[in-house]
Amino acid sequence: MRMRIDGTDIEYDETGSGPAVVLVHAGCADRRMWQAQFTALGRTHRVIRYDWRGRGRSGDPVGPFAHHRDLIALLDALEVERAAVVGASDGGRIALDAVLSAPRRFGALALLASGLSGHLWPASLVERARERVHSLVPEERLRRYRQGGAQVDPADVDAWAEAEAELLVAGPQRTRRALDRAVWQLAVEMDRLTSRRLWEGPSVPEQPLSPPASGRLAEVAVPTLVVSGLADSPEILAVSRLLADGIPHARHLELPDTGHLPAMERPAEVTAALGELLGSLSAAAGRRTVG
Repeated sequence: MRMRIDGTDIEYDETGSGPAVVLVHAGCADRRMWQAQFTALGRTHRVIRYDWRGRGRSGDPVGPFAHHRDLIALLDALEVERAAVVGASDGGRIALDAVLSAPRRFGALALLASGLSGHLWPASLVERARERVHSLVPEERLRRYRQGGAQVDPADVDAWAEAEAELLVAGPQRTRRALDRAVWQLAVEMDRLTSRRLWEGPSVPEQPLSPPASGRLAEVAVPTLVVSGLADSPEILAVSRLLADGIPHARHLELPDTGHLPAMERPAEVTAALGELLGSLSAAAGRRTVG
């Protein structure tokens, strides 16, 4: 399905009925990463997943934009007054920014290996990516790709996608062999599409949340679940700890032998944890109705 938001076509899927849940994909992925949760949660909830502007099958940015505003605008267009929101990686950053921007629109928050707006990533994370991923593409071509609107060599996209999927999805201390074959194949396919779209599409910077979320975690007033894969990069694990410690009463679920996309690698555990979060909301709503 397709919805036009601020001049851009946003592709989304919807299933089920009941309380609304919106799934926000990772920056290295697209809405397909949520297939297990989309199916399972759709048995009891109205579940919405979508591709960010400029990612997956959604259209390119046509002017100033912010991903968290797109999320809220999508809920407006679908007439969703209040939803639980689940975000993975940079999608967690988007979800958290949306909750802080429009707190009355959200009833619960789940952050899986999440980013955090305003957080300064350590040089170690950047250097690891440079050594294991960026170095595979000649510097001059990579510089041109990052400017957008480039004619891209398919071999560069393939090399980048496989290296980034191994570093991120498997984790810095594991290899692709640690992943189920289907998980690996989809991760590479999504990363390949993401990289090609970023390099071939227009370069339009996102407008950041101001002030950013990094100094505002105590403002989050909804039940929150933080999920970490313990095989993820240590710098990303550190952000999950910041979120779990800084958001009042957040629950932190740590999954052993799991990389950057727990929803794909450990679908049963993640879906069960999300079910508990959503079930607690339903129970609380029931108590308020009875009272």
